[in-house]
Amino acid sequence: MQALHIIKIGGNVIDNSENLHRFLKDFTALKGYKILVHGGGKVATQIGESMGIEAQMVDGRRITDIDTLRIVTMVYAGLINKNIVAQLQRYGTNAIGLTGADGDFIRAKKRPVKTIDYGFVGDLFEGSINPDNISKLLDGGFSPVFCALTHDGEGQMLNTNADTIASALAVALSGKYETTLVYCFEKKGVLMDVNDDDSLIREIDPERYEKLKIEKVIHSGMLPKLDNAFTAISCGVKAVIIGHSDDLAHLENKKGFGTRLSK
Repeated sequence: MQALHIIKIGGNVIDNSENLHRFLKDFTALKGYKILVHGGGKVATQIGESMGIEAQMVDGRRITDIDTLRIVTMVYAGLINKNIVAQLQRYGTNAIGLTGADGDFIRAKKRPVKTIDYGFVGDLFEGSINPDNISKLLDGGFSPVFCALTHDGEGQMLNTNADTIASALAVALSGKYETTLVYCFEKKGVLMDVNDDDSLIREIDPERYEKLKIEKVIHSGMLPKLDNAFTAISCGVKAVIIGHSDDLAHLENKKGFGTRLSK
């Protein structure tokens, strides 16, 4: 079975030109099939403010009204996505920039209004991902670059969490490829002490994870990411790795990059 890496990058990469170029060179050097997933919330906020549109956030989640949807579509699918694709072509990766609407790759449902109306935000569901269409790109020699936008199949674009997209892609494609999901962020991985970069936990399996949770070792902000990671593993993903984008060059050395989560 062909190996596939699905890598999600956060703001620490996107918002820093030097970090981005370093990461894209390392991404290009990765062997085998690969997919990149990105957001770009900080840039969207800055451009929105320059246009007189203030970002509305609730518990760290963006309210996506119609004006905000227009901005994130321009920024995610246009400015950021095409810049990444152009740089990857420069370094030798035959990348193709996409939203979930392109090729009907990723559908979502508009989040229902409960206590908060999040606007045009999409939630994924079972069957959201079209693995057959995506595999045609991979088998054709392309490296897809997905931004954090999906569609509902009725002509409506939806803003969707990039972490969730990456995880759903990994699960859906695990039946066709030996899939590893990689989250690149601003820390070296899962830390015993969030303020000490040298306290990296190299490997975590479900049994150790439960023990670390009981002992309250892991920072609470990491728990949702880890819960999603172990869910992905239970659904067929080979492994989930969490680490710093600067260290991506060491990804294929199992002891050299971040925290590896596995069964």
